[in-house]
Amino acid sequence: MNVSELFDLSQDTAVVTGAGRGIGEGIARVIAGAGAGVVLAARRTEEIERVAEKIRKEGGRAIAVTTDVTDEDAVEALAQSARDEFGGLDIWVNNAGGSPISQPLCELPRDEWDATLRLNLTAVWVCSVTAARHMKEGGRILNISSKAAVDPVPGSGHYSAAKAGVNSLTATLAIELGPRIRVNGIMPGAVPTEIMMKALRLGEDDLPKLERHLRLPAGRLGTPEDLGSAALFLCSRASSWITGEVLSVSGGM
Repeated sequence: MNVSELFDLSQDTAVVTGAGRGIGEGIARVIAGAGAGVVLAARRTEEIERVAEKIRKEGGRAIAVTTDVTDEDAVEALAQSARDEFGGLDIWVNNAGGSPISQPLCELPRDEWDATLRLNLTAVWVCSVTAARHMKEGGRILNISSKAAVDPVPGSGHYSAAKAGVNSLTATLAIELGPRIRVNGIMPGAVPTEIMMKALRLGEDDLPKLERHLRLPAGRLGTPEDLGSAALFLCSRASSWITGEVLSVSGGM
């Protein structure tokens, strides 16, 4: 097998949740560029329609399916849409998540804790179980976690706890679903998406200061395309002997 074949996804169908912007968009575009038929899922229809149109203009295959990943029926319909449109389901990327609230744990309202766990952890479990039910031999599930899962972030303890749970879920699912399905994760570092900027209360003018403060060995903040490249590796045949791993993609943070 040559190198191009290792990264060829032209026979695959992929679902990417939270695909309307930021890291989800970056992952969807890279996977589509490798040939996969991509089903873009998010609550904001106009955003995923925009990304789908962009992918099609770039020569890829994509459809948009409006989905709330905290709704189990909607998740089931999403999986079925992938099979109806492209004939199967091979890759599922759990990217939807985030929390714009920054508040110490002892001051955090209970409803915000529950909402954060529901979106960032419970939905990952629901989506993974649903995906596994629709996948055949060789399926791949990729969970997007966060460096916050292993590095304390004051004010984001609720989000960190949820992402730590995602890391644990990834390891357990890899054992329970293997060898039929591989399950891996990615922990992004500082990628200035809309959600990160809101959570840290940053503006565009703050980014150079953040970059200097972090002093990343890679010399810069991350981009959605950086995460897309890592996702391509973990969803491709190039990583066929990797499962149960959570890869830090953080510029050395």
